[in-house]
Amino acid sequence: MTPEFLLTSFIVCLAPGIGVIYTLSVTLGGGLRAGLPAVLGCTIATMLHLAAAMAGLAALLHVSAVLFQAVKWAGVAYLLWMAWGVLQSRGELSVEPARQPRLGRVIWRGILLNILNPKLPIFFLAFLPQFIPADAGNPQPLLFQLGLGFVAMTFAVFLLYALLAGTMRARVLSSARAMTWLRRAFAASFAALGLRLALERA
Repeated sequence: MTPEFLLTSFIVCLAPGIGVIYTLSVTLGGGLRAGLPAVLGCTIATMLHLAAAMAGLAALLHVSAVLFQAVKWAGVAYLLWMAWGVLQSRGELSVEPARQPRLGRVIWRGILLNILNPKLPIFFLAFLPQFIPADAGNPQPLLFQLGLGFVAMTFAVFLLYALLAGTMRARVLSSARAMTWLRRAFAASFAALGLRLALERA
């Protein structure tokens, strides 16, 4: 893996998206005890998308408009449902000092949120080959190696986000006004991500 690949992967993972927003919201709501499973769930989803890309499912999503639209609108609906849950201060996204989230559900939601983004396997299919040498005889092992590197980078960056949110949690929970605005900000973020996904095209 070249320094260019690692730097590009770091920037891609650092950019706020569904996984980042989910990790931050869950960590601020339930602390690192909830944030670490959220990181795990998002990372597992990235691995599944990598497997889909390697198996050619990304190409199928790209070719089949019906399949792409079905996955996309399921993702949009789920993101809007998450936004509503944040506003209502329900479930694992509730920012409450005494709430102890169900860790299995935190992992599952992290997986589901990212799995329902049909652009991710297509991203792998378009992103990884750019770092394969033109004279590579068998690109499959190199693609797999780069994919694992991207998954590791995802875990590291999301873990960093969780640690930062964990250090801020006590200060946020001590202010009712901060919690109110935080819920609104995360609800708006999930709704905006849902709108952006709705506008995506195969």
